Amino acid sequence: MSNKKCCKRTSIGGQAVIEGIMMRGPHKTVLSVRNINSKEITVEDVEFPNKSPKFFKIPVIRGVYNFIITLMVGYKTLMRSADLSGMTELEEEEEKKKKEEKRKKKNKPEKEKESDEPNKLGKIALSIVMGVSVVIGVALAVLLFMWLPSFLFGLMKDGAASRLGWDLTNFRALCEGIMKIAIFLLYLWLVSQMNDIKRVFKYHGAEHKTIFCYEHGLDLTVENIRKQSRFHPRCGTSFMFLMILVGILISTVIVLVFPNVADYNYIWVPFKILLVPLFCGIGYELIKICGKHDNLTTKIIAAPGLWVQRLTTKEPDDDMIEVAIESMLPVIPENSQDDEL
Repeated sequence: MSNKKCCKRTSIGGQAVIEGIMMRGPHKTVLSVRNINSKEITVEDVEFPNKSPKFFKIPVIRGVYNFIITLMVGYKTLMRSADLSGMTELEEEEEKKKKEEKRKKKNKPEKEKESDEPNKLGKIALSIVMGVSVVIGVALAVLLFMWLPSFLFGLMKDGAASRLGWDLTNFRALCEGIMKIAIFLLYLWLVSQMNDIKRVFKYHGAEHKTIFCYEHGLDLTVENIRKQSRFHPRCGTSFMFLMILVGILISTVIVLVFPNVADYNYIWVPFKILLVPLFCGIGYELIKICGKHDNLTTKIIAAPGLWVQRLTTKEPDDDMIEVAIESMLPVIPENSQDDEL
């Protein structure tokens, strides 16, 4: 075992999925999932456009591009992990049991033979549900993080003006930002209480620990990985939190320079939505800086996101770490380069 204390700088990152982890390296992307029935680990290559056009390599713009691509690939791997983990079959079996119970209650005769059509319909239904969930998720995000803070601030501003004679216009972005942070933390805490999400958050912790183990120059063993921290500066949670903080700063400047733009919610809310790509691009650049450098400035920038990861990462089980190792090994630059030769 290596006892090196130096830290490698790597671009390897990942995403926790259903009973597994997608790991993205500089040359290839891999999905590893453990089946809940057989307990076997399936490892598959994932198509990921590692080489982006030159225009999308421009600072800030590359952040928006990578965010969109990551969302698209992340959705596909999430769907695939549901199949590989056996979760789809489990849901189909539960649906069959429910239908059987209903049939028995109504004393209807059992059909002689079932075709494969229900299985196909089950997968189609799952795809539709996942697609609808994405649309609802986007709508909910706009409602919670864009409209709701603006609506609540309007009530607060009117109340402060009528009762205290205060004008809170210049503090609009700050107040809305604090509300966004509160909503974001409350949302994360609520979903972290769900059993299925807890398992995903454990895989999230396994992903971070495995990346840290590699960056510290240690052999990728369960024992070595278990000792690592589950809080990593290059994390999607940190990225989302930085986006909110960047949004607060930029919105505050805009309100101070153009106070009238925030007077009406039907103007202010769409305006904030249009600014999201800018928040995203700057947040991405800050995350990259934190991943490349380790100094007081980057520690201060990364600190809020690392704290929030206490909600989105949990200590993993050893079998989860094994899945993380299977995802990590193929994407290590020296290993993936050998595969291409």
